[in-house]
Amino acid sequence: MDLDGVNIVRLQYADLHGVARGKDLPRSELEAVCEHGTPFVAAIMTTDLAHNVAAGFETGFEDIAARPDPETLVHVPWEPGVAACLADLWRMDRREPYGVDSRGALRRVLAEFEALELTPIAAPELEFYLCEPDEGSREGWKRYAGTDSPVYTVGAQSDPLGMLPKLLEASGALGLEPIAANHEYGRGQFELNVRHAPALTAADRAFRLKWLVKELAAREGLLATFIGKPWNDDEGSGFHLHLSLCDADRRNCCEDPDADDGLARVMRHFVAGVLAHAPALMAFFNPTVNAYRRLHPDALVPTQVCWGHDNRFTFVRIPRERGGATRLEVRVGDGSANPYLATAATLVAGLDGIRRELLPPKPLAGLIYELPEDEQGPPLPTSFPEALEALHADETLRAALGQELVETFVTLKEYELARFRRWVTDWEFREYARHL
Repeated sequence: MDLDGVNIVRLQYADLHGVARGKDLPRSELEAVCEHGTPFVAAIMTTDLAHNVAAGFETGFEDIAARPDPETLVHVPWEPGVAACLADLWRMDRREPYGVDSRGALRRVLAEFEALELTPIAAPELEFYLCEPDEGSREGWKRYAGTDSPVYTVGAQSDPLGMLPKLLEASGALGLEPIAANHEYGRGQFELNVRHAPALTAADRAFRLKWLVKELAAREGLLATFIGKPWNDDEGSGFHLHLSLCDADRRNCCEDPDADDGLARVMRHFVAGVLAHAPALMAFFNPTVNAYRRLHPDALVPTQVCWGHDNRFTFVRIPRERGGATRLEVRVGDGSANPYLATAATLVAGLDGIRRELLPPKPLAGLIYELPEDEQGPPLPTSFPEALEALHADETLRAALGQELVETFVTLKEYELARFRRWVTDWEFREYARHL
């Protein structure tokens, strides 16, 4: 580990929401923490975003141990003397990993691919909004530089504080290998893409990207949000996940030049598996009530279980590139998704397709909503409760990710849903109060 100039080590891990939790450690403590871990109360995994503990009382708020992964240690470019290191979570007796650790769940799934001599490669695409303070609004925030039609522009007109260059520079310094950043279609909406990598590294990059975007925004007095639909009158923010498979020789094995569409059978099996588990995957790709506000046919967001070649209306899109770039893209994800859980669940689904040698239906082309309804594919869940029900019913995902993780995730999210159902919204007051 490169500890030159480091005084503080920031130990981090993702909770089930994908939020970065952790501790700052004096450098002098790092060796001991690498050996023994540092304790956290396990109930952090059932703490909701309103600061309520949904569960964890049952076992007396036991401890778990966070142990640094030394290969992930990097200097924090905006805080001299501070390095960040990702942690894996273990039981306090150090005999087995903690079952509710989403990074650990991804590790377990990847071990199944390793047994087949396959290496999943992934690349995340994340969209987000930057917001600036607005004392005149009820929410306290408005869209940063929120002018009309800034899409695919760069520079001071759409980014007066120069946030994109700062984010690119910081993500490069953290080793995320950024490849592009731009203003997206929404007013105050941006996207930052990082290079593809083995799936665990790619998920680490997505996790760290969300952390650094929120951190640097806060340092400029801004708010960065990855939620799917922050504004009623603007576009949603997505999390698009690109995936491919490499063989034992580290070569992309998803292409078959002799096939009509250039796809190997292993790729077809993988696509079929993802489609077979699509309803349950929605719970991890769209893990909030808000996420389902952006799912409608006019938003280039899939609403049906289907696939197609370079078609952005389908659940699984196959880009036209072949050779080493042969891959699939899952387009349904919401920016609020935990990248470890979304990646792990997708790989479980694809692996199931490979093992059972499933084959997908015919690919769809064009505007799929102009096709007869019975050709568009089954509908995806349209609400978070529906997605959680699908996850409950998917024994393959539950077994592979671990019953403890899935049950904890569902408990936490059902508590969140219960609070939502009791909340009176602004829409209800505006719609009814004057007339009824």
